[in-house]
Amino acid sequence: MQPFDWQFPYPSQRMPVLARNAVATSQPLAAQAGLRMLMKGGSAVDAVLATAISLTVLEPTSNGIGSDAFCILWDGGKLQGLNASGRSPAAWTPDRFKGLKEMPRRGWDSVTVPGCVAAWVELSRKFGKLPFADLFEPAIKYAEEGFMVSPTIARLWANQVSELKSQPGFAEAFMPRGRAPEAGEKFAFPAQGKTLRRIAETRGEAFYKGDLAEKMVAYARRCGGALALDDLASHAIDWVDTIGIDYRGMRLHEIPPNGQGIAALMALGMLENFDVARLPVDSADSLHLQIEAMKLAFADIHEYVSDPATMRVKPAEMLDKDYLKERAKLIDMKKAGTPGFGKPGKGGTVYLTAADESGMMVSYIQSNFSGFGSGVVVPGAGISLQNRGSGFSLRPGHANIVAPRKRPFHTIIPGFVTRNGKPVMSFGVMGGSMQAQGHTQVVLRLVDYQQNPQAAADAPRWRIETGLTVGIEHGVPADVVNDLRARGHNMPQADRWSTDFGRAQLIYKMDDGYLAASERRTDGQAVGY
Repeated sequence: MQPFDWQFPYPSQRMPVLARNAVATSQPLAAQAGLRMLMKGGSAVDAVLATAISLTVLEPTSNGIGSDAFCILWDGGKLQGLNASGRSPAAWTPDRFKGLKEMPRRGWDSVTVPGCVAAWVELSRKFGKLPFADLFEPAIKYAEEGFMVSPTIARLWANQVSELKSQPGFAEAFMPRGRAPEAGEKFAFPAQGKTLRRIAETRGEAFYKGDLAEKMVAYARRCGGALALDDLASHAIDWVDTIGIDYRGMRLHEIPPNGQGIAALMALGMLENFDVARLPVDSADSLHLQIEAMKLAFADIHEYVSDPATMRVKPAEMLDKDYLKERAKLIDMKKAGTPGFGKPGKGGTVYLTAADESGMMVSYIQSNFSGFGSGVVVPGAGISLQNRGSGFSLRPGHANIVAPRKRPFHTIIPGFVTRNGKPVMSFGVMGGSMQAQGHTQVVLRLVDYQQNPQAAADAPRWRIETGLTVGIEHGVPADVVNDLRARGHNMPQADRWSTDFGRAQLIYKMDDGYLAASERRTDGQAVGY
């Protein structure tokens, strides 16, 4: 290894990429894998899938073959949404978790059926131009021959090993030298490469109904997990209409629940009742107003959002303009609040985006949820499994209470913006509960403050945590932070390298091509030609 350290003490500026075909994501080699597909004549979907598959190898701290996925896609004529999130095992009755105060966050009892492999297959079938196996070539090469770990991933990796090293299969897979790999150090995972080959040659059949499914289930039984072959074989994905809200001429689209995207829509619906543009950008008044609107939205979604089959309040009721206007009246500009939920009237994730010169734009996200997810890795298969089951509630009577074959509340959300029914931007801000907050902040900066997409992504952010605690990024002026604290916000200021505030990637449609942006909080890259 080189003798230098991996600190970057000086501010740097990123410029967007302007091109007729583009890819943006959080890891440069993955972005370049997508670009290779575009240069081979593939579609934006081919580019997204090659990028997503590569990310399971190159950024294991956020996703893996055992992830879930969502997608919003402009096919050149209309917008389509895909919900590929998995459901709980059939054996997950509330009695299985009796005596617990909350769902387990690690181990087999946090693992729901992985959905991203099904998303890869379906998107390729419907919109791909290249052979399915071609999309796996970069990922397989990196898995089998190894790659040099990038700085941000190395830091996130090191932060998680102490908690996860005791989880089944984790140390064998991700601590080959008894520790996390360092920045610039080579990491290879041949078992994952072998599994990717099987998925490619069987178009996912081996994963849900064949030998890979049998390996996952056998390991679950060995470790006391409940995942069964029928759970995997019955996995189904859903093409859905997006939900959206108009905000001063722009329309933000999100995947409907079980995801949290509706929170961004609700917050913007409340903010439309205020003249935000009159408030100086990054001022205490502007930030306070945004924070309070998001608190109100979160209070509602944490009460009402669940698997669509069990929601007791319809998304349209939560997005009703009159309801949001009444919620907005609860905002006190001089004081931080801790709101409860309202009563609507009846009526560690990776994000990537690609666009091609035919006009196709794809907003795609896949995730293991909490970093490496459950921490469980199937031996000899390289399948790291997500912990989406921890998104269920154990509160009796709650719409999101754990139950058999049910989708949990989800944090991962792809975003898409249109104007007058035409595409404007595919984007996402990865990072747990930060995602809906990030979507709101990016759209507000674009619309109210007319910032360009790169600046809107690079700007300092806030993040609601619990109660009155709101994290604030390094770079917000001290006088603004002090003003917000005086209004009652408990506001710890993060260090410069915190990844808790999301990692945005954006592609904005220009008159003749695209503007692609990858922000400063990660190792990512926007590429194009």
